[in-house]
Amino acid sequence: MVKVWGKVLVLGLLIWFLGWSPVWAESLGDRLDHYPQWQDLPSLNPVQTGKDLIYPDWFAGTWQVTSTLIDQVAPLAPDLVTPGFAANETLIGQPFVFRVRFQLQTNFLVKPLSLPRQTGAAIVADRAFNGAEIAQAYLGEKTVQKVEVDPQHPNRQLTILKGDRRLISTVTGRAQAQPKPDQFFSSELTQQQFQSSEQIYLNRVETTTDYQQLDSDHVTANQVTAIYLSPSDPDFFQAQNKPVALYHYHLDLTKISE
Repeated sequence: MVKVWGKVLVLGLLIWFLGWSPVWAESLGDRLDHYPQWQDLPSLNPVQTGKDLIYPDWFAGTWQVTSTLIDQVAPLAPDLVTPGFAANETLIGQPFVFRVRFQLQTNFLVKPLSLPRQTGAAIVADRAFNGAEIAQAYLGEKTVQKVEVDPQHPNRQLTILKGDRRLISTVTGRAQAQPKPDQFFSSELTQQQFQSSEQIYLNRVETTTDYQQLDSDHVTANQVTAIYLSPSDPDFFQAQNKPVALYHYHLDLTKISE
């Protein structure tokens, strides 16, 4: 375990707005209702190269987000408590404000020497913009040097931090559902590789969210981020696929006039 675990956790938030429908053993709504009694990874569809998370049309535009951590749980405590978990408790109730943007999808499956093309009216997250905004809000502008997305793979993102540190985040599983016109569920599982001059640390992060549209300019959301150990972690056989940390957030989104 590394001392920057808390920062790696915060960077797990980068996947909320970085953006097929599966057959579910439990619905996404049921999964959120069962918090914090999560015993395993969610059942998600494998991510296909070039495919992104598609949002409802009412996400289009730029939003100001207020994110507040309202609860955190260490399900395997006291046997397994991640470094940084206790320190993160000081963030409970503290609002963080940043912007996010959603836009028409660009085709990532581009041929050499060709330009990206628009692929219809699908709304996706501006991953590089959103990733930079979220990382800077939590870690500070001086800490975050660059956030970029693989031009051939919208689900792979690189965050470069001060001190020759970098985080490579790759979405490996995804599900979404829209049971009502004004409600949208999403869930993504991301593999994170945190690299520093001293070592490489791996983990897996699930982000499951229930978005509710209040009106054309306001959205509220209930979100849970779950941290799972990588199979390469020495404590993996103790934890298996059970979450080692759970973080419950409330989000308020207000559209910004452009």
